[in-house]
Amino acid sequence: MNVQGVLHTIDGISTWVGKAFSWLMMILMTVVCIEVFKRYILNAPTAWIFDAENMLYGTCFMLCGAYTLAQNAHVRGDFLYSSMRPRTQALLDLVLYIVFFIPGIAALIYSGWIFAHESWSINEHSTVTADGPPVWQFKFMIPLAGALVMVQGVAEIVRCVICLRTGEWPERLKDVAETDVIEEQLAHSEFVDEESRKIAIERAKQIDEAARQRGMGGDLQK
Repeated sequence: MNVQGVLHTIDGISTWVGKAFSWLMMILMTVVCIEVFKRYILNAPTAWIFDAENMLYGTCFMLCGAYTLAQNAHVRGDFLYSSMRPRTQALLDLVLYIVFFIPGIAALIYSGWIFAHESWSINEHSTVTADGPPVWQFKFMIPLAGALVMVQGVAEIVRCVICLRTGEWPERLKDVAETDVIEEQLAHSEFVDEESRKIAIERAKQIDEAARQRGMGGDLQK
């Protein structure tokens, strides 16, 4: 398998994990609705529901981090970054990854593992609410999320090195579902004239193509 194939494999793993755990939001919404019904209609609130909601949301938030990085969707100062040449972008990214990302995520994995292991060793339960549920399994999400983000970060560093050598960002395994939905909606809309529809669809395709090169940012000026 070549380097591009390895990068796409890592992107695929991060994407699969992120999408799989994003379904926790549906479970969380269901839990909240049931608890609202119990609390205000039946007057029978659940003591540990606050802990459960925190764990569901926290797990979803942490385990979707690698997916967000794979899609290059973390917040950055795009008004400056997007005006830079690809090699300048790659150099800036590489410095930031080495100086801040690698040490920070490594510390997260190390500290998170100790934090979770100590919680497991004493069978820690939540003290936020009465009869609190165990929390050690939730705390193990910290080093797991850190490890996933670290692997994806290594893939991003490799992309930076390739861009510095070639002057172009390597192709990214991009999730284009949202763009495809927009195109489909525009194609069947009765409230958009034909010329505007064609312009909008073409623009969406251009954004999608640019996103394949550098996740919604870097190569729009090429």
